[in-house]
Amino acid sequence: MLWKVFLLALLAENSHGQNALYPMLRFQCSQLVHDRIDPLVNPGMVPSPHLHQLVGGNSLRPSMVHPAHDLPSLSTCTSCTFSEDFSNYWTAVLYFRARNGTFKRVPQAPGLYLKGNGGITVYYIPQGGATNKTQVTAFKPGFRMLVGDAAGTGPGPERKVCHRCMPAEGEMSHINCGAPDAQSMPTGFCEGGIRTVVTFPTCWDGVNLDSPDHMSHVAYAIGAKANDVGPTGTCPPSHPVVIPQVMYEVQWDTRQFNHKDLWPEDGSQPFVWSTGDTHGYSNHGDYVFGWKGDSLQRAMDARCTGDTCNVLEVQSTEEAMKCTVPRVVDEDVDGWLDVLPGNRTLF
Repeated sequence: MLWKVFLLALLAENSHGQNALYPMLRFQCSQLVHDRIDPLVNPGMVPSPHLHQLVGGNSLRPSMVHPAHDLPSLSTCTSCTFSEDFSNYWTAVLYFRARNGTFKRVPQAPGLYLKGNGGITVYYIPQGGATNKTQVTAFKPGFRMLVGDAAGTGPGPERKVCHRCMPAEGEMSHINCGAPDAQSMPTGFCEGGIRTVVTFPTCWDGVNLDSPDHMSHVAYAIGAKANDVGPTGTCPPSHPVVIPQVMYEVQWDTRQFNHKDLWPEDGSQPFVWSTGDTHGYSNHGDYVFGWKGDSLQRAMDARCTGDTCNVLEVQSTEEAMKCTVPRVVDEDVDGWLDVLPGNRTLF
């Protein structure tokens, strides 16, 4: 399966020392819901401006203010592999715009072992390789953060949200934002679909669980490159605490749209983010921490790799996929639509 190809390639590419593997918790979260809510940027707003795909714990609500909303205690299930992870993870949604101007949601290819309910593959990457025991501090209850710009119209300063046109048999180079990844959308048919990656910062100010822009309390390490994996570089004095690198990987199954008669006559690329963005710069990732107790810290200390970890509780695929929530905003998001959800203006 493609996920095994990606994982083995990354482990081999980022080995540190002889026979050392790069530790990273990597697991699947199946779909909770596609909905026009945004508990981080637009808390309590129903509907929020654009559609998201959301995964994780089922205590998901339009507003989840800390400490009143405690994800582990309010959730009764999670759509993620590890049953102690009630965090919520979400991104924008990809649509195809046909030649006649109508829109169709692009399905997400199943990740890891889940079938027919594609969501987000989530990574938590500690510092360095298996022989590097630098302390990584897990997130605290109430912690949340955002990467990307939903209104972005051009390349961002950090190449941490990217796209890749996947070949039919997968790709054996960087799983992070390294060449041939780009911030803009691919411009031709992608035989293996389009992969998007969202990579979060690895340094925290050690005080604030959030900030007004949901970004200022965290920072990318000094010296970290766009295609680095894990907390590399040096944390700045303003953000001295090393935190796990969170990364999202989403496989968009665009293959059904690979027909010349569907694409614009001028040959321009037809994929549009749910924000209205026709170029690819507005994809973004939101994160609200919700691991139970010290479970994430245990996993980081144990340097767990892949989707097995002897210090964490694992649930079956079937149980994970049963965990869903009803859509708050009653609207069609899956049929052929005349306008994007929220009547978003294209830009």
